[in-house]
Amino acid sequence: MDKHHAALLKTFHTLCSELGMSKDEKLALINQFNTEQNPEFSSADLDTHDLLNICGTLETNLNKQKGHNLNLLRKRVIAAIGGFLTLTNQQHDIALIKGIACRATGYPAFNKIPAERLRNLYSAFVKKQKDFKAVDAFANAHLGYMQPKSTDKSIN
Repeated sequence: MDKHHAALLKTFHTLCSELGMSKDEKLALINQFNTEQNPEFSSADLDTHDLLNICGTLETNLNKQKGHNLNLLRKRVIAAIGGFLTLTNQQHDIALIKGIACRATGYPAFNKIPAERLRNLYSAFVKKQKDFKAVDAFANAHLGYMQPKSTDKSIN
């Protein structure tokens, strides 16, 4: 097995893992190329050309899946930031929300923000909402019971 074939084999297994393919799904994919119906046929028995084609197809599927996931993450970030702005009674629109996301992550465009940073941003703004609600509830519950200090010195 040459280095190119070994690298493609590693790529094949990595792509299968990232796509969440089960062992049976991998075997079904590999057996499509088993022309001799050999029961011991494995991914290592695939020729380089077939591995290249399979990896290309798997990568296309992975990119579609990741693109879909990125769109979901972007929508969640927009909702989280918008929810926080609504909670704090601030006017907002999509341009402002995207601007906040870009400034918070340091990226020049909203669609350039990678998935991990989108997850971090989403979590941060959801946490800000929870904190804001908790502080607001605490303040409303306890400030009503507190008596304001008198500034009038003649009462003492």
